[in-house]
Amino acid sequence: MSEKYSLRKVYGKTLAELGDKYRNIVVLDGDLAKSTKTEIFQKKFPDRFFDIGIAEADLVGTAAGLASCGKIPFVSSFAMFATGKCWEQIRNTIAYSKFNVKIVATHACLSVGEDGASHQNCEDIAIMNVIPNMQIIVPSDDVSTRFFTEEIVSIEGPVYMRLPRNETERIYGEDKQFKFGKAEILKDDGDITIFSMGLMTNIALKAAYILKKEGIKVNIVDILTVKPIDKETILNFLKKTNKAVVCEEHEINGGLTSIISQLSAQYLPSHIESVSIEDKFGKSGKWNELFNEYGLTENNIIKKVKVLQND
Repeated sequence: MSEKYSLRKVYGKTLAELGDKYRNIVVLDGDLAKSTKTEIFQKKFPDRFFDIGIAEADLVGTAAGLASCGKIPFVSSFAMFATGKCWEQIRNTIAYSKFNVKIVATHACLSVGEDGASHQNCEDIAIMNVIPNMQIIVPSDDVSTRFFTEEIVSIEGPVYMRLPRNETERIYGEDKQFKFGKAEILKDDGDITIFSMGLMTNIALKAAYILKKEGIKVNIVDILTVKPIDKETILNFLKKTNKAVVCEEHEINGGLTSIISQLSAQYLPSHIESVSIEDKFGKSGKWNELFNEYGLTENNIIKKVKVLQND
């Protein structure tokens, strides 16, 4: 069985390493440092760590103030709190002024598991994507998490990076170099394209393996940067196959399915199916049971691919 990695821990460890290199990095958390793994930075740099407590509006406002003084603030909390409880402050205090604040949220969507619907923000990409000046990254494994934690230090302006609670398998080689704003092509030999995001990329790869044994080949494109979206790569694959399945651990409304469907409608009408959460709140349960409950599975991806194959 393949080794699994906690993307939260990778984020925390990488952040602590960056603290040595960049003296202007400061880290803020909302009373969840143990869970978000920013406690690793806190132990190493206690004078550059600020626990604002359960006061997310203050968390964001303080980060904006520090950014205005030349610091590079990394703000962390659960996705529900980091984007939901302080959306207005993110919009008006950070994004409007283009402040150099990095919001790295953990425990996004169904991967929160037993914490239930109140903590499972499956709308975060939608509500962050609509904010002007906001940039969005969704790593799919430990290697991409480490790379983009390092990369966003040099990306000017506000960034939102989304991480899950649970562990996942490695996809990329340890020395893999990514490019902000570009999707990664994992498979390119099929008649149907799978666009995936975050945890769903590993699941899409497993579905592709099963499909290949049945004689069906698919393309897989990992959308690591959601905003700015890699329009060129997406349209190239839609032109090539004219059929696509979009896989996301997110609400179907406003997420990756909506983004790609909009591109398709605007530039290249295509048949698009979605493996996503279809206008439902989450519920309490183990993350893998919830993925099965909401259809975020290899079997559902295979089903949607076959729908397109028979179209």
